[in-house]
Amino acid sequence: MPEQLTTEQQALVARAHQFAHEELLPRHGEPASSARPAIIAASRAAGLFTMTQPRAFGGTAASALELTLVRDTLAASNPPHLDAVFGPGPGVLANVGEPLRSTHLAPLLAGSKRSGFAFTEPDDAPAPTRARIEGDMLVIDGQKSYVTGGADAAFLSALVQVADRGPALVVIDTHLPGVTLTRQFTSLDGSHHAAFRFEQGRVPTAHLIGAPGEGLPRAMRQIGDVRLLIAAQCVGLMRWVLDHLTAHLRAPDRSGRPRGEKEGVRLRYGELRIQAFAARSMLYRTARLADAGENVVNEAMACKVFATETVGRLVDTAIQLEGGHALTDDHPLSILYRQVRSLRLAEGGTDVLRLNVARGKLDLDKGLI
Repeated sequence: MPEQLTTEQQALVARAHQFAHEELLPRHGEPASSARPAIIAASRAAGLFTMTQPRAFGGTAASALELTLVRDTLAASNPPHLDAVFGPGPGVLANVGEPLRSTHLAPLLAGSKRSGFAFTEPDDAPAPTRARIEGDMLVIDGQKSYVTGGADAAFLSALVQVADRGPALVVIDTHLPGVTLTRQFTSLDGSHHAAFRFEQGRVPTAHLIGAPGEGLPRAMRQIGDVRLLIAAQCVGLMRWVLDHLTAHLRAPDRSGRPRGEKEGVRLRYGELRIQAFAARSMLYRTARLADAGENVVNEAMACKVFATETVGRLVDTAIQLEGGHALTDDHPLSILYRQVRSLRLAEGGTDVLRLNVARGKLDLDKGLI
């Protein structure tokens, strides 16, 4: 649990808390173009930036629990520019050999190249993105959508179906002939995405990440890591919502009495605290299981579902209890409402993951309680 920490872990939490208050919160309203370089420099100095990066490239390869502690602590302040704190991780390129290690992984970790993860086909795609092998080249046709950060990506790590071989992950440079950025769009939470079309795009077979047929498990491991990240941020945001709401309920209403004296208000407030306690407890248990070497695919899905659904309920109820002024565009609860809504769909929608958790136990006999 978050209370059962070593001296070093407690110091890490204190460092993350200090960073949020000294480096992030003062930058409310500052454009990302000027805030990000300063935050990255400060994060490097604080030893946070490299936590997501492998030791072979100068990172510290932090444990699941350490990353959970920092993400939870940072998000508990609801700060701006949170995405600038950590350096790019290897993602699906972890442990690749040459040439990808030198041509794509090293520049990605150094920040000189940006990547996108191309997993999802658009709803109107006639077929999954496919590839056929011609000599030492892959010829790729298809479409991908919701490629986060794709408009700025130098390359995509894309899931494709290789004829007669099965699903594979392949690195596709976005400047290649036959690779077209077809659309850029922004979602409800303000994040930026892109769509791509591939028409006879030719990519060296040396750009395969692993062997054909291994692509889906590799992609799902990447998605599983992101699910735990999302859960940790949601748990931190829950703590911020509860602190914000607690201050509101302790303040007097027009009668001079604390707003939180009403029994109906207390019932709803108490339920929010119960849900947040459960979400934080399951998150930290899962992080410790991951560090112990357990397979936490199902537990990470459970954490992601429960945390994203719970933070949505917390924000919604907090708005209801605070009143109409919390609906104004610049109110922090209104902003947070838009940010957290998309998380119930990111990296697997809630109902899809519920079905996967059920399948994990009923069909594969996986999963803990």
